Amino acid sequence: MKARLPYGVSLLGALLGLIFGFYSTLDYSAHLDRRLHDVHCSFIPGAAPTSEAEACRAAMYSPYSAFFKDAYWGGIPISLFALGAFSFFLGFAAYLLISGTSAPKRSRVFFAIVGSTPLLVSLGMLTISLTQLGSVCKTCAGIYIGSTLLAIGAWWGAAVKPDAAQARPGNVAPTLAMDGAPKGKPSPAMGILLPLGWLAALGVLTLLPSLVYAGQVPDHRPYLTQCGKLKTPATDKDKLVKLVTPHSVRQATIFEDPLCPTCRAFHERLVHEDIFDKLNGELALFPLDTECNWMLDTALHPGACTVSKAVICGGDNPRLVLDWAYENQDQLSAAGKAGKEPLRAAIQARWGPSIMNCIDGKMAKDTLNRHLQFAAANSIPVSTPQIYLSGQRVCDEDTDIGLRYTLGQLAPELFK
Repeated sequence: MKARLPYGVSLLGALLGLIFGFYSTLDYSAHLDRRLHDVHCSFIPGAAPTSEAEACRAAMYSPYSAFFKDAYWGGIPISLFALGAFSFFLGFAAYLLISGTSAPKRSRVFFAIVGSTPLLVSLGMLTISLTQLGSVCKTCAGIYIGSTLLAIGAWWGAAVKPDAAQARPGNVAPTLAMDGAPKGKPSPAMGILLPLGWLAALGVLTLLPSLVYAGQVPDHRPYLTQCGKLKTPATDKDKLVKLVTPHSVRQATIFEDPLCPTCRAFHERLVHEDIFDKLNGELALFPLDTECNWMLDTALHPGACTVSKAVICGGDNPRLVLDWAYENQDQLSAAGKAGKEPLRAAIQARWGPSIMNCIDGKMAKDTLNRHLQFAAANSIPVSTPQIYLSGQRVCDEDTDIGLRYTLGQLAPELFK
């Protein structure tokens, strides 16, 4: 029991990693149909998918969720590698659990070494989640927990010293195998080849799911240009906000609402993918707020009109105000729902009374109205965010997990 218990812990960890890796892969692959789906985001394995899963969706849409995003629409999800690896660890932990004290020492040492790798990867992904995404998805956390249990069991098992075999009267001297090693003990060659074989099996199982997935990913190129174009490009009279970037190589018109969570996530993806600073951007503010937007019956983001005017009043660098609005979106949204005064107080506390004079002035109101008229003239759907590359609309379904692939096809100069 003393020798088996650690591998029971590892078996549980590998099983948890396999289950949560499966649901993460399932969510990712479901979006290959170019539609929006609910995602699994729970510590309870098998819990129903939900639309209330912002942290899990942010992780899935992030540039860290998959490899080879330039070559495949959505890339190859990293969870596929976890599926293969945890399958190997599950089988190896079961072997050690059943074998108990009869398991050779080299198998326990091998398992302790390779069983630590999922934990190292999990620590790296957790650091990225906390420092880059600002949140940890529950499905990812399930994999992290499984990796931790797997490593603890593997280390524990290697540290346990099995009881020495008791000598029995009448035992005879061990006979020799053909290679000169005592029977029942591994030959020097086998002592090296067997761990190498296990390592090769781990590599094959880790890569196999991703290779199968890569062979089945549909070709999305025929769909990338099927979502329309701007009817009329922007002119000076439309007064769109110029987003000055240091290395502009492609013109882009972006429609955003500073209090829209999806816009914030999209903006962060463009920044993390090192794309935003290569766009010669024009920002058309499109607040989903009935205070200024006559195309709505109900305010989806109360206060968005006021924050949009604040961006317009940002002077020579409106991006500073836009970035501030996204960074503090939760607080600003709560203030907007509470009424005009809490929101105005929050803006003034950061930018001073001069910006409030601009917000209340005729210029800000007229400019925002021109942005909305520009959207109406181009029959822009009443939703945000939207991006047009040199007038070509990027489909909504290509602005999340397929963003890097889509922009690589439509604007390859962004990645040079």
